[in-house]
Amino acid sequence: MKAIVYTRYGPPDVLQLKEIESPAPEEDRVLVRIHAASVNAYDWHMLRGKPFVVRVSGSGLLRPKITVLGADIAGTVEVVGSEAKQFKPGDEVFGTISRGFAEYACPREKHLAPKPANLSFEEAAAVPMAGITALQGLRDEGHVQPGQRVLINGASGGVGTFAVQIAKSFGAEVTGVCSTRNMDTARSIGADQVIDYTKEDFTKNGQRYDLILAANGYHSISAYKRALSPKGIFVLTGGSMAQLFQAILLGRWMSKAGGKKLGFMMAKLSQEDLGFLKELLEAGKVRPVIERRYPLSQVPEAVRYLEGGHAQGKVVITFEHDN
Repeated sequence: MKAIVYTRYGPPDVLQLKEIESPAPEEDRVLVRIHAASVNAYDWHMLRGKPFVVRVSGSGLLRPKITVLGADIAGTVEVVGSEAKQFKPGDEVFGTISRGFAEYACPREKHLAPKPANLSFEEAAAVPMAGITALQGLRDEGHVQPGQRVLINGASGGVGTFAVQIAKSFGAEVTGVCSTRNMDTARSIGADQVIDYTKEDFTKNGQRYDLILAANGYHSISAYKRALSPKGIFVLTGGSMAQLFQAILLGRWMSKAGGKKLGFMMAKLSQEDLGFLKELLEAGKVRPVIERRYPLSQVPEAVRYLEGGHAQGKVVITFEHDN
């Protein structure tokens, strides 16, 4: 099968399209013929081995242990393992796995869910990691409630476009923060108000929010705290390393000084949450926003574009199988 392979950490140039052996499912795994995948910040962090914690947490200290990138996929089940009970050959699925930039993969079935019936494979592949991050950030960490004032910083990115729509589905009043060129996109997915960060600093305009989810941005944690209501919650899901360390090192301490809560979250794989997203998608309450599509051979260009930090919605990888 064809796959995008890398054997050393570095820029997108180290990625190569190669023929490698196709996997075979064992036990609770299923063989999936991948029809589409999507690119996440996770991929370029793994590619570069940065921050260094990526390497010490299991990806490989000097060189990558898993040589095929790609997390989000949508495809068709071809073969099921001896202990796989949830799916059968021919089922259309989507999920977050490893080794997704390849024509076939063998994920554990608990990492998959039935593909939303109203979505194409490309649309479904855009959902898992970004959708789960937005959902868990808003619901589990942010405790979003109907009628709350919610601000999404980075509203036009992969996580942000899902966060705006999911917050609306929970009955929140949503303000999106993005650049000038992305304001129409934020409005089109349901943002009640949109702030152009190139012209206005929402942390200084006097407005207060019950929940701020930062999927991107450059503000300090103290600036976010200033924009919270007295018992507001700030959740960081993405941003610079400086912001990450501030949230980890200062968030808990700053949360003790008053009723505001500030922190950082990492999404966790959840088949139940994939199912929850499937319901939102099939009900038309959430739709993926896809800016660009690249064939498998152009994964390096796709990763390079996403790493630039200005992608609108998701970047998707398409596959053309020989049969």
